Amino acid sequence: MTMPYYVAPEQVMKDRAEYAQKGIARGRSLIACVYDAGVLLVAENPSRSLHKISEIYDRIAFAGVGRYNEYDQLRVAGVRHADTKGFAYSRSDVDARSLANLYAQHLGNVFTHEMKPLEVEILVAELGHGQRPTQLFHVAYEGTITDEVNFAVLGGEAEPIRQQFEESFTAGWGLAAALKAAARALAGPDRSLGAQDLEVAVLAEGNGRRTFRRLSDGELTTLLAS
Repeated sequence: MTMPYYVAPEQVMKDRAEYAQKGIARGRSLIACVYDAGVLLVAENPSRSLHKISEIYDRIAFAGVGRYNEYDQLRVAGVRHADTKGFAYSRSDVDARSLANLYAQHLGNVFTHEMKPLEVEILVAELGHGQRPTQLFHVAYEGTITDEVNFAVLGGEAEPIRQQFEESFTAGWGLAAALKAAARALAGPDRSLGAQDLEVAVLAEGNGRRTFRRLSDGELTTLLAS
């Protein structure tokens, strides 16, 4: 009788984590930060059709790094969940915390029970209003949620980008200053990124009920040159 092949559970989890981390690290990074008028989301992404940053609901944005097809499925699921909850109850009942918890449960279940983990990291950002504060929730590939303060960095070489951006971060800064600092951090010491290399969106008041707005290449060029 052949003995079954045994692998320790700790080794299985370690292998899955390494697999997911390698897949995420191959992708380009993304920065989200608070500025004086709302939340800025900046991703290195030359594509104008495959978006890393999208709207989920009135005051909520989604951003993903890693495998596009995997985090785009999560985006679609989040939109459906938000629409259903807002229709069944109230639009004010849809919040970033509940969406982040939903994503964390799904990612955790896949990481624990499926052969292949999802090679993604996602961010759920909500623009505060009334008694509800602005929030940035970073959800990792294994379902861990981090409530980020002021800014979050996802994907790629996240740690050196985080360190450089943290040195530049200034509470209450304007959109142009925040965008230029994010572009410098994403580029690193040996490159420069222009408007054509970036995907940028904001959550800010002034666009009616929906606060999400993408910045055009023309706007980005002006802001980066200011």
